Amino acid sequence: MVPSFTSQNSRIYALCRCMVAFVWIYHGLVPKLIFQHEDEVTIINGLGTEFLDTMTTLSVVGWGEIAFGVFFLLTWRIRHMLLLNMVIMVGALANIAVTAPQYLIAAFNPVTLNLLMITLSLIGFIAGRDVSSAER
Repeated sequence: MVPSFTSQNSRIYALCRCMVAFVWIYHGLVPKLIFQHEDEVTIINGLGTEFLDTMTTLSVVGWGEIAFGVFFLLTWRIRHMLLLNMVIMVGALANIAVTAPQYLIAAFNPVTLNLLMITLSLIGFIAGRDVSSAER
């Protein structure tokens, strides 16, 4: 493998990993924990979680997203985490389509966000293939 190609792929891999982790952490922290945005509350209510109240569920989901973002960084050398992220994004989009379809046509919506997350994960997965585990 040509060193400059490997170096470029290392940077692409790192950028994709960091941005995917940032999105998870941001979406757990800002709209769920800090501001408890009404759209997030509506989505949680659509899930029908009877065992916990809405705000507790929102907090649990928010902390879960933050934990996944941090775990995503801690598992830096495991390329398949990017594939897992793609599966989760497809599942999350399907969940929104069933529980809160009105958000699919909103100005800022899960279709574009999730497709971008899937694309970043795919780019990172492809770039990471040519990066040695020491560089990842």
